[in-house]
Amino acid sequence: MTSPLSAPVPAPAAGAKPVRFPRFTIDQRIEHVFLLVAFSLLGLTGLIQKFSQAPVSEWLIGVLGGIEMVRIIHRVNAIIMVAESVYHVAALGYRLFVLRLSATMAPGVSDLAHVIQDVLCYLGLRKHTARYGRYTYAEKAEYWAMIWGTLVMAATGFMLWNPIAVTRLLPGEFIPAAKAAHGGEAILAVLAIILWHFYHVHLKVFNKSIFLGTLTREEMQHEHPGELTHLESAHSHPAAPQDPAQRRRRQIIFWPVAVVAVAALLFGLYYLSTAEVTAITTVPQGETSKVYVPFTPTPSPVPTSTPTPAPVSVSATWDSGIGTLFADRCGACHGAGKAGGLSVQTYAEVLQGGSQGPGVVIGNPDTSVIVQVQSAGGHPGQFTADELAQIVAWIKVGAPEK
Repeated sequence: MTSPLSAPVPAPAAGAKPVRFPRFTIDQRIEHVFLLVAFSLLGLTGLIQKFSQAPVSEWLIGVLGGIEMVRIIHRVNAIIMVAESVYHVAALGYRLFVLRLSATMAPGVSDLAHVIQDVLCYLGLRKHTARYGRYTYAEKAEYWAMIWGTLVMAATGFMLWNPIAVTRLLPGEFIPAAKAAHGGEAILAVLAIILWHFYHVHLKVFNKSIFLGTLTREEMQHEHPGELTHLESAHSHPAAPQDPAQRRRRQIIFWPVAVVAVAALLFGLYYLSTAEVTAITTVPQGETSKVYVPFTPTPSPVPTSTPTPAPVSVSATWDSGIGTLFADRCGACHGAGKAGGLSVQTYAEVLQGGSQGPGVVIGNPDTSVIVQVQSAGGHPGQFTADELAQIVAWIKVGAPEK
């Protein structure tokens, strides 16, 4: 069916196989797959860190293996995306310098004319939209927005990754500024992909050229009529082939420059990815040293009756250490932020609990939410076995505050 906003399409001959026109090469399609996967994982792992107190973020962080694993996934995909960007620049340089292809993504006066023609069409003053070339002005805008966003995210991301090195050269205020810019640009990029890219490429018209590499003549007539005219004209009047000797001379110039530039960029990527280890782990490490056990056990008298458990020390109170233990293990998520509605800043708040129920039920550890969650294991602020036993014993004797 002919779109009311497009020039009319000639009907194909009955039973004729649709003619397909090349759109993207295999290396461009593979590059898009890397970009798609890296961007998606960066957006997911970045936003759940930015909004870590949201219930869905807490759930996703748990599914992905905890906050430390989320950080690793985020940084690995950041490296992939930057490396893919380096490849893109090198491949673009080869196409422009060696193959002498046109810079079809460069904005031009024709794009402004196409905008005016489209506006006239939408106002009913023109029969159909502009005759777009290889790329429309909307596709060019999205491409350059991607370039700009990648530069901003890479620069601010590596500043946050290497704050010590950055603050040796720049004022300390650059770190929180980089954090604000990184988070804001992330939201903008994800919303642009969901609201703009998905609509124009997958909902309005499902454009499969980035996966198949080609478009039919009808699709070209609807989406890129100017490019179709150019291709058919070139087929009828082919341009003179390039001189192989001149191409080889350009290759001799290009390859040494490209190899040195790519090697320098990849070395810089490696350095910025390994120079500093500054992230503070969310969960303090428990005791890992081996307990001393003498070769000859200390003899003890044979008991004449069933021993009774030693009473819990009355010194185990909130003020004498329990509160500090909660602050060390749980304070990162359940401090002022009150993740899940639970705060461990005060004795009263721990008793009150959060969205799942009372944190501590005096005298009954089995119904205390904190004990239930910790007993399940795998919590970001997981107590050691000895620490959990101490908490349970403290609750059993009445959870004294002082």
